[in-house]
Formats: sequence, C-alpha cells, structure tokens
Amino acid sequence: MLFPDYRGRRLRQNPMFRRMVAETRLTADDLILPLFAVGGKNVKNPIPSMPDHFQLSTDHLVKVAREAKDLGIPGVILFGIPEQKDPLGTRAYARDGIVQKAAKEIKNKVPDIAVITDVCLCQYTDHGHCGFVDKGVVDNDATLDLLAKTALSHAEAGADMVAPSDMMDGRVTVIREALDERGFENTPIMSYAAKYCSAYYGPFREAAHSAPKFGDRRTYQMDPANVREAIREAVMDTEEGADIIMVKPALAYLDIICRLRDEIDLPIAAYNVSGEYAMIRAAEKMKWINGADVMMETLTAIKRAGADMILTYFALDAARHLREHQ
Repeated sequence: MLFPDYRGRRLRQNPMFRRMVAETRLTADDLILPLFAVGGKNVKNPIPSMPDHFQLSTDHLVKVAREAKDLGIPGVILFGIPEQKDPLGTRAYARDGIVQKAAKEIKNKVPDIAVITDVCLCQYTDHGHCGFVDKGVVDNDATLDLLAKTALSHAEAGADMVAPSDMMDGRVTVIREALDERGFENTPIMSYAAKYCSAYYGPFREAAHSAPKFGDRRTYQMDPANVREAIREAVMDTEEGADIIMVKPALAYLDIICRLRDEIDLPIAAYNVSGEYAMIRAAEKMKWINGADVMMETLTAIKRAGADMILTYFALDAARHLREHQ
C-alpha cells in the first residue's frame, strides 16, 4: 500500500496514538544497576570519569540499593575493590571479602532487591588480569578453580545470582558444578558470554582499579570484528548451564544482541558500559546533546535489539525519568 492510500503520519499525529503503536517499551524492570563496593564506613569516593557514580562502603551501598528498589529496579550487580591484591586474587573468594560483606548486608537490609555479583579476578590480582598468570600468560584451566571458589563464596554470602565475566573457557561448567555440589542448584548464572576486548571499558577500569599491568586482554576477550564467534560462545555457555547470556558492550554491539536473540532461547542481558555512559555525560556537560533524551533513546535501542535486561549506569536516572513521564 502506497501514498496516498497509506499515510504513516496518521498514527504519529498525537501522543496517544504513538503510545498505542509503540513496538518497544522500556520499563524499570529492564534495568540492573552496577555498584562499586569498597571497605570502611561512610566512604563515597567520586569516580571522575563517571559522574554521579562512586566507590561506596557498605552503608552507602545499602542506601543506593534501597533507592533502586523504591524506583522499581529489580537488581544490582556488585563489583569489589579490595584493599589488598596478590597474584592469585585471594580477596575475590575470601569469606570476609568486600563483595561478600556487601552482598550479605544488602540482602539483610533490602531483601526485595536481587543482588548479582561479578565473578572475576582482575580487581583482585596485582597484575590486573582476569586469571592466574604463569610466565606472563593467563592460564585458563588453573583459573577455573579460583573462579568457582569466588562464585561459591558469593552464593554463601547471599548473592541471588553470579555473573562470571572473565571469559575463561569452561568456567560456566565448573561454576555450575561447584554451586550444585554445595546446595546452590537454584542460584542462576548470568554469563558474560560475548564479552569483547573493547576500548569502551576505560572509565570502569579507573573505577575498579582493574587495568592490566602488562599486555592486554585480547587472548581471552573477543575480537570486536567477530560475530560468528559470539554465537559459538553463547551456544557453548548455554550448553554448559548458563541461565542468562550477556553481551558486553551494548551500544556498539546491537547487531550481536539481535543475532543472539534469534539464535538463543535464554534471556539476554546487555551491558551498557562505562565508556558509553561517560560519552553521553561528557556531551551533555558540553551542552551538545540533551542528556536525558539520548539516555532514553540509547536504552530503548538496546532493548529494541533484543535485550531482556540492561546493566546500565543510567539505571537510577532512567527509572526516575520513566516514573516522571508515565
């Protein structure tokens, strides 16, 4: 049907019609808020490259988690910044580790919000890589046991879900077996299945003190040029027992989200990462864009591509915006 029989503007002429025919709806239920946990009390260290985000002690984490819950956000994901680091990242799986303490306290004080924990070693190792390093090389198989110990310690502390982000081969299988053997068969795994070796992670690495001290992460994170590899990784993690598949970053990888949505029947998460957040905030500060509009357009695009949930530093602002503009 062509003009003049078809006039697309008929259904765009007023807000009521536009709402009626909207194909994609973003809600607070789609959002997960990342949080950075540090030791101490009343600690709120600003992150310069991520305006409005902070390294937070547990007392502040509880306050932010409560605010997120009150805004309708269903979950937070915790990243830990330990006071001490070593070659094996032992504070990652210590019973009194920062994430373990934070997860326990949030679940105690805000039980109705889901606490997801990032399972990786890069914040905890003195070399900044995501696994055990032997002669300058990350040893995949030697790392698996450390990741399983970390995931298990998080579950024992009360985490509702664990999210391995290391990109070691076989880690979903090992983590699933470790959880099941200790009675945590109902703890889901959100796998960073398609995690690309991206330049968009810079602000996060500043916030988490997790930049590698030598080399880069190209031997374990994915080449940004590849699509079919992402499908293979997602299928493998699905077969190993992942419950949710993640794509990271999100905005520059909408095609990957879309392809996986067609290939995988599990829920798909997308991580709207720190660099994506920082660029919008910087352009907003320069008054080059309307920050709120670009934020909502970005998150809607990620959902439109096929994401069922979005990890985003915009979560609080987006939830407020949605509440104000219902």
